[in-house]
Amino acid sequence: MKIPQHLIEKYNQPVPRYTSYPPATSFSADFTPEQAARAFTASNTEKPGNISLYFHIPFCTRLCHYCGCNTYFTGNRDLYGRYVEALGREIVMISSQLANERQVTQVHFGGGTPNALPVEMIAQIMAMVKDNFSLSEKAETAIECHPALLDERYLTSLHKAGFNRISLGIQDFDPEVLKTVNRDAPVIPVDELTRIIRSLGNIGLNFDFMYGLPGQTEASFARTLEKAVSISPDRLVTFSYAHVPWIKKAQKILEKKGLPDPSVKLDMFLTGYRIMKEAGYLPIGLDHYARPDDELSVALQNRTLHRNFQGYCTRETTGQVYAAGITGISQLESAYIQNTRNMEFYLDQVSKRVFPVEKGYALSGNEKVIRHVITEIMCNNYLSWELASRELGLPEDEIKSLVSCNEHILEEFAADGLLRFTPEEVELTETGRFFIRNIAAAFDPGFRTTAGAFSKAI
Repeated sequence: MKIPQHLIEKYNQPVPRYTSYPPATSFSADFTPEQAARAFTASNTEKPGNISLYFHIPFCTRLCHYCGCNTYFTGNRDLYGRYVEALGREIVMISSQLANERQVTQVHFGGGTPNALPVEMIAQIMAMVKDNFSLSEKAETAIECHPALLDERYLTSLHKAGFNRISLGIQDFDPEVLKTVNRDAPVIPVDELTRIIRSLGNIGLNFDFMYGLPGQTEASFARTLEKAVSISPDRLVTFSYAHVPWIKKAQKILEKKGLPDPSVKLDMFLTGYRIMKEAGYLPIGLDHYARPDDELSVALQNRTLHRNFQGYCTRETTGQVYAAGITGISQLESAYIQNTRNMEFYLDQVSKRVFPVEKGYALSGNEKVIRHVITEIMCNNYLSWELASRELGLPEDEIKSLVSCNEHILEEFAADGLLRFTPEEVELTETGRFFIRNIAAAFDPGFRTTAGAFSKAI
């Protein structure tokens, strides 16, 4: 499959990633800890009723130059211990605001590098979860791991602690690419780590890769993904490198090493797309792939796929998200709450039993409608105005008005072969999936009236 160059030039514009609506650039520093407490309590009467927990582990052993995460580069065991203790306090604070009958159906550890912590500390956090929440028997408990910091003992301990999904942040199999971006290569080969994980029992396995890095070519990235599919993970992600050096200064280093131009980057993506489809994986959303029998693939086929800051998920698994740790973002039905990025402030606030809020956002009723429409486009490549009307309890014409649905814009997308639409529905074409952020932005009246700084679509 080839994307015409004129479409690349036309649509390679800065647009939000829409991991939330409104995007995180809209969050306000005026949001207070008191508002956070009220929002947590109010979420008990809102849907979905199940709970997703996210724990941000900010520690890394070294700085990868492409990194856009909020991280601390330290091996200070004392700080690790203080942080885990603070997480425990915040877990108690959050659980005290939530109704006892609500169940946790999803737990996710992200970072940073969660497995930079000693595995005993990871197990300690999981024990706190079990002590303070009701954990569903079918809960997905996932952790992101740097493969360079894994061995059999660590993996076995994760399994004993209750983890049933592991994501390996491989990024690339080419050691020269890893060296260029300052990332440690695995000591134990990934195929051997996979063998160990599979031997532990029923554990889902994800591989994460990144394209658009210095030193990568279409051919080299193809070799990486061909090796990946030969190992056969359950899910695989090909993240587009987001170049935002005005936010992450270290990324300027990559400019000096030479970044692939947008056409080469798109060729990497399309080659990966071909390889994954030929290997039997189904494309999920913008950048994920899953085996046909995986629950994400089933949800896509049923048009019930969902998404949060941690990635794609099913509506059955994900709930309102309650985040603990620095920079963690809670995604509630009516509010977003982002924790402070300052470690000492975080530790101090939590020690005082004060929610460590840095920013937040209270959604209006209209914004919830826009969020629903954009989520359907981003997750399911499809929008039924009738189904949206039923789910939101609003007339179709009112929903179209709230998202400023412009038929002329849809006609332009259709003329470019990106979607098909009728008065009843909008459905993206295969080509349209590659410009899904641009299409979502067309249903975002806020994007057309604000000047946020976003990465380019391609």
